[in-house]
Amino acid sequence: MLGIGTVSRKVFGTKNDRQVKKVRPLVARINELEPEFQALSDEGLIAKTEEFRRRIAGGESLDDLLPEAFANCREGARRALGLRAFDVQLVGGIFLHRGNIAEMKTGEGKTLVATFPAYLNALTGKGVHIVTVNDYLAKRDSEWMGKVYGALGMTCGVVYPWQPDDEKRAAYRADITYATNNELGFDYLRDNMKSELADMSQRGHHFAIVDEVDSILIDEARTPLIISGPSQDRSELYTTLDKVVPDLSEEHYKLDEKTRNVTFTEEGNEFMEERLHELGILPEGQSMYDPESTTIVHHATQALKAHKLFLKDKDYIVRDGEVMLIDEFTGRMMRGRRLSEGLHQAIEAKEGVKIQPENVTLASVTFQNYFRLYDKLAGMTGTAATEAEEFMQIYGLGVVEIPTNRPIARQDEHDAVYRTAAEKYAAIVETIKEANAKGQPVLVGTTSIEKSEMLSEMLKKAKVPHNVLNARHHEQEAKIVADAGRLGAVTIATNMAGRGTDIQLGGNVEMQVMEALAADPEAHPDEIRARIEAEHADEKQKVLDAGGLFVLGTERHESRRIDNQLRGRSGRQGDPGRSAFFLSLEDDLMRIFGSDRLDKVLSTLGMKEGEAIVHPWVNKSLEKAQAKVEGRNFDIRKQLLKFDDVMNDQRKVIFGQRMEIMESDDLSEIVQDMRHQVIDDLVETYMPPKSYADQWDTDGLREALIEELNLDVPVAAWADEEGVDDEDIRERICDASDEAMAVKAAQFGPEAMRGIEKQVLLQTIDAKWREHLLTLEHLRSVVAFRGYAQRDPLNEYKTESFTLFESMLNALREDVSKKLGQIRPLTEEERGAMLRQLAEQQDRMAAAAAQSTAQHAAAPGQAPQPNAGATEGFDETRPETWGSPGRNDPCPCGSGRKFKHCHGQIV
Repeated sequence: MLGIGTVSRKVFGTKNDRQVKKVRPLVARINELEPEFQALSDEGLIAKTEEFRRRIAGGESLDDLLPEAFANCREGARRALGLRAFDVQLVGGIFLHRGNIAEMKTGEGKTLVATFPAYLNALTGKGVHIVTVNDYLAKRDSEWMGKVYGALGMTCGVVYPWQPDDEKRAAYRADITYATNNELGFDYLRDNMKSELADMSQRGHHFAIVDEVDSILIDEARTPLIISGPSQDRSELYTTLDKVVPDLSEEHYKLDEKTRNVTFTEEGNEFMEERLHELGILPEGQSMYDPESTTIVHHATQALKAHKLFLKDKDYIVRDGEVMLIDEFTGRMMRGRRLSEGLHQAIEAKEGVKIQPENVTLASVTFQNYFRLYDKLAGMTGTAATEAEEFMQIYGLGVVEIPTNRPIARQDEHDAVYRTAAEKYAAIVETIKEANAKGQPVLVGTTSIEKSEMLSEMLKKAKVPHNVLNARHHEQEAKIVADAGRLGAVTIATNMAGRGTDIQLGGNVEMQVMEALAADPEAHPDEIRARIEAEHADEKQKVLDAGGLFVLGTERHESRRIDNQLRGRSGRQGDPGRSAFFLSLEDDLMRIFGSDRLDKVLSTLGMKEGEAIVHPWVNKSLEKAQAKVEGRNFDIRKQLLKFDDVMNDQRKVIFGQRMEIMESDDLSEIVQDMRHQVIDDLVETYMPPKSYADQWDTDGLREALIEELNLDVPVAAWADEEGVDDEDIRERICDASDEAMAVKAAQFGPEAMRGIEKQVLLQTIDAKWREHLLTLEHLRSVVAFRGYAQRDPLNEYKTESFTLFESMLNALREDVSKKLGQIRPLTEEERGAMLRQLAEQQDRMAAAAAQSTAQHAAAPGQAPQPNAGATEGFDETRPETWGSPGRNDPCPCGSGRKFKHCHGQIV
């Protein structure tokens, strides 16, 4: 018997169906306009763009212009790329323009879909950001879709790491800008550390379209972006603690795999205390429970996490003597990303590589709060429906499933569950051999590098040729993915989410054409293309006859979305295909989330070795387990966001103040208000309100004014005058301080004084904000324990962080007033000494640059050659072209050495 919900859906259709149906008339209107735009010349398309801009300036809305703008963009894409957008792609574009997430299956052409809303919204002149998951895709998509924007008279830019500042600013000033989420977030933070408006890169946050939106706004949302600087070196502490942890036994710690947490037991604390006393880390008579031991306990816990929670080749790999994190969702290396609070250093100690100093936070933001800066946000992905609640709650984004251009013909099989991992892998190898024997391409999804390499060894023994794609083979990613649909191809991939390159049956024609032209530059492109297209058509037919792409998952992920992404690689554009998941009771998900009951069922059934249970009930119970994990992860992200929202309000105030300061030509009024507030506080301290004159500490006030404002005034004499009260003295001090600053301004010159005030204000704000961030980090770790006293940690955090913020603002006023009170013009002698020092420094830089140029010369007697791997625009003799590399980042000259060991030595 059908449920009420099922019956109503059959009669009325789903909410999603109704939404899609509503935009069909708009698509029909765009189609009606097609002949009119096809009749235009190339110049006519560009003229239309100018006409649209004039109409927007005249008050027309973007919604009024949508049919014509989409028709113009469709024609531009047809001429520039030879691609005519399908109706469903226009539907996707409409929902993106309206600020939704368009869920479109793999191979439905999301890259082209983004051009429609991007073009329409860029007509306002405020700029549009298209966000990708990696730099390769940002560059590829900007070059590829840039031809469409060019045909419509619009500019397109791309932002990437190590980009020269001028080029980066130009990219952000383009109509449409392609960039990764990381680079956008870091540029936002960098901009709010600049001291001149002209140096800022971004020009506001108008409209963003996020590709692989689930990966960026959900999977990566747990890790905030942090710009940090080095702090004190604690290498010895990490190394010593690392030697103790392997001696721990299971009774010394408690491991919770569900929450990924590990803590010392009481026995563990006693054991650590004893060992740390022996090693001299913990002073005699000091316990692990003493407040003075907080730092040691913290780092001991981090060492325990490094050993028990973080696994090599799953969570990180070691490459070139560095520990590089692996993104658990995409399997990519996260170059330059480090774990905070000493955890990364603990892993470096465990792996015996050089320990980089711990960093202090200079600026930070979460992706949630960065992307909520945009006036309008939209996203695209193949899988968003399972996280629709989170998208709506956090970002206010609705999810709309866009129909496929052709019906999906893929067969999704029920999961096969085996008793042991050994039985499962044996069955996987047999299944791959069967598919390979008939030429069917197989894509095998694994959850870790270790498992992908183990499976690779098994396939080698079975003599099955294959490719492996994981963080170790990151560089060949696009090539391996492009070949995964060829006849007889077997591809093992760690976390196939959001790869950005289509798996086309018979292989990717564009990629093959590019390779053939690179191998034979003399060949004629049209001839090469014609030959490859003919070969491709023949191979594609053979693959279709073999059943299309077979996607084989070796275990379930914690998230249904990641499984669906893997599945979605097969059956693109109505192609045939097949997908199946092979599981065992020893898999992490099954083991952690209750496989006992299933194990009993399998035992009762008396299953023989090598047999699997295949039943829809198994799928349902697994989906329930996954939904539980997803719910828990959502709660973690929600909690992280609640805490970050508190900091975000303060961040907005500080960044807003910085912007006001940079935009102001004259800050004398702000500086005067700060100074007067400091005077008010001092007068109130030394001459308390409603107190008698004989209770005033006039000598203390005079000394405080000399200390805080470099201002010496006769406070005691004023206080002895008849009828003088504290308000009179306050006014006299304010007048005297204003006079002293006016004299200083005359000595420096008004313009120089305004510049000094601006720099002092900005530098002091930045220093105080950095200190405040560190204090908030410590506060967060402390308030967690308030829960034991039946107090809400979040409310405690809000209250105390607000008090800390007020204290920071008071300290800011005092510091600015003190610094401005102490500055004075240099004497002739001091100016001469400074100029000599600068001249010597420039000579040293020139000599070092000349020496470096000599090192990079191709051979004795030849002219020096620029290094082939150098960053574009890099010039040995002009440090401003080097970008802003960190001390441990690769040198932009392309030598392959760290910046601090190369060109960083001379700055």
